[in-house]
Amino acid sequence: MRVLTTIRRAEYAELVALFFIQGAALGMWLVPLSTVLDANGLHAIKPIAYAASALAAFISPLIFGAMADRHASPVKVLRGLSVATAVTMALASAAIQLRWHPWLVLALIQLYALCASPTWSISSTIVFARLEDAKKEFGPIRAMATLGWMAGCWLVSALGADTTALAGYSGAVVWLVVCAFTFFLPELETPKSVENLTLRQRLGWDALILLKNPDHRVVFITVALFAIPLCGFYPYTPTHLRELGFQHTSAWMSLGQVTEIIAMFSLGALLLKWRLKWIFGCGLALGVVRFVFCALNTKAWLLAGVVLHGASFTLVFITAQIYLDQRVDAAWRARAQALMALMSSGVGHLTGYLGVGWWFIGCTGASGTQWPLFWGGLAVAVAAVLIYFLAAYRGVGSGLAPAKKVVTLP
Repeated sequence: MRVLTTIRRAEYAELVALFFIQGAALGMWLVPLSTVLDANGLHAIKPIAYAASALAAFISPLIFGAMADRHASPVKVLRGLSVATAVTMALASAAIQLRWHPWLVLALIQLYALCASPTWSISSTIVFARLEDAKKEFGPIRAMATLGWMAGCWLVSALGADTTALAGYSGAVVWLVVCAFTFFLPELETPKSVENLTLRQRLGWDALILLKNPDHRVVFITVALFAIPLCGFYPYTPTHLRELGFQHTSAWMSLGQVTEIIAMFSLGALLLKWRLKWIFGCGLALGVVRFVFCALNTKAWLLAGVVLHGASFTLVFITAQIYLDQRVDAAWRARAQALMALMSSGVGHLTGYLGVGWWFIGCTGASGTQWPLFWGGLAVAVAAVLIYFLAAYRGVGSGLAPAKKVVTLP
């Protein structure tokens, strides 16, 4: 028994380390990207640059999710993607630093996004496959990704790279660390090769069958809709912080991860005590309050809005990931997580980054940005998503076939 406990702890530590390193790599790109583009005269392409990840989410997560379900071990898939992500992140950073043509910069950012987009759903698949009780264990492990995200933001600020391409170069090095770490992970069972697959199956689009289940459909749609106003947070909060006199914006933005960690450690207990409907509802309600606080347009209230971001994010997106792991058959696990990435990072973010970018322009005039109007509009959008979810979700049925684990999430 003692030997088994030791093995279990070592396995747990591996999963914690994987999420920590990958969280740092992701945060070192997404958080400072806004100020890096501004500082290098690329403000005009910012909405499109952020939308690149959304375009990528329509393509690569389902393709690589289907590969991990049917053809190759998810560990090997993550290894290859990590190298490709590191190379493309470095190239995009060089293009920004050297002031290449904006369209070439965007092309390289899009190439980076195609490589990075599937990595999170693949990592989540690896972690879920090795957990004994996801609803208890996933929250604390996922919190390590948040700590990694914070560490990445702090490192960027410590290097003085909040406005320079050094942030991207540093992130590329961390992606190489992710690749190296995969060699220490045990290979998951390689799926048996499936013959005579249709093009739809090879592209992973057969995962859309999940939308036939009413509860699954509501959860997927809710996540996609919630992701739309969320797209105003990372591109424009650093700008607002700077206008109010804050420096080292990447570090200040990491305050949102404080409540994110608290929420993740609390999520296991919440899943046992609360109906799923109310966990989602609470997360959406916190999203409304977060934007209302930002709309008050003072230092203290803006920071309060930043802090609430983490709890809102966790109670919606992480709960949705656990929901899929518990309610979807194991044979579909990588495609289910990939479809979630498509709905949130694809449908939600593409609509959000372009739509919120348009909204930001509409709220900005000769006298500057009308921040109360900008954030207030996003608060109304989240409130509409909350109303939709509470009206549409019923909490009945479990969806496809017998799941690998069965838990009642009413």
